[in-house]
Amino acid sequence: MNQSKWIILTIIIACQLIVVLDASIMVTAIPQIGRSLHMTATSLTWVQNAYILPFGGFLLLGARAGDLLGRRRMLSVGIGLFSLTSMLAGLAPTAEFLLVSRAFQGFAAALATPAALALLSASFVEAKERAKAIAMYSAVSAGGGSVGLLLGGFFTDFISWRVGMFINVPIGIALLFLVQRFIQKTGTKTGRFDLWGAIASVIGMTALVYGFVQAADRGWGEPETWISLAAGIVLLAAFVLIESRVAEPIIPLRLFASRQRSGAYLGRFLMVCGNFSLFFFIPQYMQNVLGSSSLEAGLAFLPFTVAQFGMMYLIPGLVQRYGNRKVLMSGLLLSIIGTLWLSRIVSVQAQFFPQMFILLTVMGIGAGMVFQPLTVLGLSDVDPQDNGAASGLINVAHQSGSSLGLAILISVFDAAIRTDQPSKMHFAHAISSSILGSVVFITAALVVTLLCFLPARQSIRKQASMGS
Repeated sequence: MNQSKWIILTIIIACQLIVVLDASIMVTAIPQIGRSLHMTATSLTWVQNAYILPFGGFLLLGARAGDLLGRRRMLSVGIGLFSLTSMLAGLAPTAEFLLVSRAFQGFAAALATPAALALLSASFVEAKERAKAIAMYSAVSAGGGSVGLLLGGFFTDFISWRVGMFINVPIGIALLFLVQRFIQKTGTKTGRFDLWGAIASVIGMTALVYGFVQAADRGWGEPETWISLAAGIVLLAAFVLIESRVAEPIIPLRLFASRQRSGAYLGRFLMVCGNFSLFFFIPQYMQNVLGSSSLEAGLAFLPFTVAQFGMMYLIPGLVQRYGNRKVLMSGLLLSIIGTLWLSRIVSVQAQFFPQMFILLTVMGIGAGMVFQPLTVLGLSDVDPQDNGAASGLINVAHQSGSSLGLAILISVFDAAIRTDQPSKMHFAHAISSSILGSVVFITAALVVTLLCFLPARQSIRKQASMGS
């Protein structure tokens, strides 16, 4: 890989890192944000979801914009808007101002992220270089959340949670300069934006998440809960109908014609549903049950982060020797074992070292083996004109899994706590139940892998008859 390609890869990874960091950098700061802006426990979940929902919902529109207006241009626009809205979020005087700023941050991230991944696909076409580049990109995408926890904890304890937003501004300015200097201008083409499809998908997913959050806050019997959930389902069904009829959809349904690609998208969604939620619940457990500081809660994910990033260097060799499918299934099994064991030891008496340390390391190794194969399989055999849409769909699966998984498991947490004044024992039990819910999601991802990635029975029989 020559120097110019290393610079391009560094720009793309740095862009991906800042947008992924912002999905988790607020988690360890949630208690302080609640006190400083007078936010309730339920409204604090929207500090996360206000960012994640527009991020996931507008990714496909962002990918389409990159195809039509030029990927370098949309990368620059996304980074510039992200830097501006980050500054506004850091300056937020009220809860409402913070949530609106976070929503626009998510929209900006949705413009930049698919352009970055599409530029990676176009810049690295040789097999070994492409495998290495995707491995590094996947490691950052998956491990950036835990880095965000660490940075957020440090800033919260020693300076202010607002610094986690302000830090994006100088990084964004530097990236804007580097993009213009080192990334070549990409072509544009004529076409239409599928605006109605984008609106239906964003509002539909938001309604679903809102319904689950309301279920946790007010209960499943409230009309508001069921109306929101029903509206979400209807709007997402309308989105599929729109995509099947519109001339230039933001999701060409032909991308799902491949069982392998469909499995990669669904498997990623389910894995993130379970995996990302841990970034929310474990820091809350560390702070509210074990009495850790914000920084200590962030440091708790260090073994996970180190293990996951360490796998970045091993994955290309493992994939070359064993193939994407075996590496993927092995990683999912490790993730299930580590997460299930963790759910059993969470209690008031638990200690971080050695059990939680070891289990988080195992979970980091597992996660490090999952996302790179899923990225490769999600981009496999895609026509050049669909590169942007496929890249966007990978990120949609990731961000949608983050928001919906967290919303569902918050409902599990609330159902398990069963009291208005929870003790540490109640809180630990509820966290344990939520982590067990993560196991269910990751297990579902393994089932999808087995159904979609193993050879079909007819192919196996054909191979056996040819061998005989």
